[in-house]
Amino acid sequence: MSRRPSGIGILDELSDIDAANVTRCARTLLRRPLLRADGPDGDLLPLVFRHRNALHDLFASLLGYRLVVQRRYARLYKAGPGADPTRGEPGLSPRGYAYVALTMAALTGVGRQVLLSRLVTEVRAAAVEAGIEVVDDLGDRRALTAALRHLLGLGVITETEGSVSTWSGDAISEALITVDTDVLGHLLAGPVGDVDTPEELVAKAAEAGPAGMEQTTEHAVRRRLVENPVVLHADLPPEQASWLKKNQRRESLLLDRCFGLVTEARLEGIAVTDPEEYLTDLAFPSTGTVARVALLALPELLAEHEARADGRHPVSRQRLQQICAELVESYPAAWSKQATEDIDGLVDEVLELLVNTGLARWEEPDWLLSPVAHRWVPEPDDTPGSNTAQEKEEAPPPPASWSLFDEEGPA
Repeated sequence: MSRRPSGIGILDELSDIDAANVTRCARTLLRRPLLRADGPDGDLLPLVFRHRNALHDLFASLLGYRLVVQRRYARLYKAGPGADPTRGEPGLSPRGYAYVALTMAALTGVGRQVLLSRLVTEVRAAAVEAGIEVVDDLGDRRALTAALRHLLGLGVITETEGSVSTWSGDAISEALITVDTDVLGHLLAGPVGDVDTPEELVAKAAEAGPAGMEQTTEHAVRRRLVENPVVLHADLPPEQASWLKKNQRRESLLLDRCFGLVTEARLEGIAVTDPEEYLTDLAFPSTGTVARVALLALPELLAEHEARADGRHPVSRQRLQQICAELVESYPAAWSKQATEDIDGLVDEVLELLVNTGLARWEEPDWLLSPVAHRWVPEPDDTPGSNTAQEKEEAPPPPASWSLFDEEGPA
């Protein structure tokens, strides 16, 4: 009985062009787990459909992900982030997320078309049934509108007539909504029927796929490498940390070949980057006041205290606030006006950025900087004062090199 290839072996069986296209499609699906013909990057869907068998085997063997590909859409069932507060839609509040779930429940029973007013009524009825208090004020309406617009962006619903917008008065601006029941059926990825509490759902959705112990460990670690910019050995369970240390060279080659990701191995863990920044949802370093202040603050913060056993550096908010104030005072013209007026707000934004990039986390009583932050500590190009005027005069001239502008001598 022949064994089907997995990992890089899947690409080795293809031509160079097809292998490159499979990698390109895999990268697209990692960024667009719900890829639609009429959505972002939708022009790549025909190529995904063409290579659907190779992509199915690639995701199943490497990450334990299920892939469904149709002519109109492709759905990659990725694992959830678990208890990670940095992942989520910035436009959705907790109540907005609740309305997304309630709207999905309501859409299953309204048919293919529904008036907006009836849909809102059904959603609020579902909220009451779920024991969620509905307060018909502006904040509640904005949360519901944000949920509807999120589902519009996913292609689950479309505005056939009229528009979904926040209403300020008592009456809703009427609109006719069309429901894509096929996409709706593939939207929910978590095992809702297998759990009883929200906490169980979050934990179950983040687990690696069902398989033997070794394969489960492999999937779990590789998912973290693909989905996170920094993976520290200290943050992994012992068996996963041991597996990663043993296989990090192989994993580096695999992630590069299959997903175009570059790994940087350090004693404390692995940093993963995308040279093209297609899979980078939050770039660092970057432009803007908050990103530049965070970058300039890192060296002083890292020098403040010795690293702990896990390589993390404890820092206090007070010290970060002092450094931010010094930077703003020393270079007043370099920052936005808001930064110079609200130092507390700037500190909050710097900490949020460091947390979202995996460079910091809160652990009572201090903030902890990741050891990966050392990669951005500047190093001098040379020792100051080493090139004196006399040394420059005595230095031999550089050897002559060939140039396209060299002329041949007379024959």
